Amino acid sequence: MKAALFHPAAIEAIRSFPEAVRRELGKLLYDVQMEARLGMPQSRPMPSVALGIEELRVRDRSGVYRAFYYVRSTRGVLVVHAFQKKTQATSRQEIEMGRKRLREMMNEEI
Repeated sequence: MKAALFHPAAIEAIRSFPEAVRRELGKLLYDVQMEARLGMPQSRPMPSVALGIEELRVRDRSGVYRAFYYVRSTRGVLVVHAFQKKTQATSRQEIEMGRKRLREMMNEEI
């Protein structure tokens, strides 16, 4: 099983999500750690953020939630960004935040 490593801001965001969303994200992340290949609707590639980044997708009565993760790290699964989605398309701001946090976490590997 791969380790799950969280950007501090991503874990803080996830902790603010409703309990049902946190549980679903946890189950999906566990599957990713066990190297399961998730597909739609649970996960999808996000090449607009970076090659290798995918997003976990959870919906409940309170809204739509996303978590960007990267599995190509030698350290494990990097969860770089999490947020509540407010618009149909993922905003440029969320994409840029995902890129920035991936760079931060990848620089820690060196």
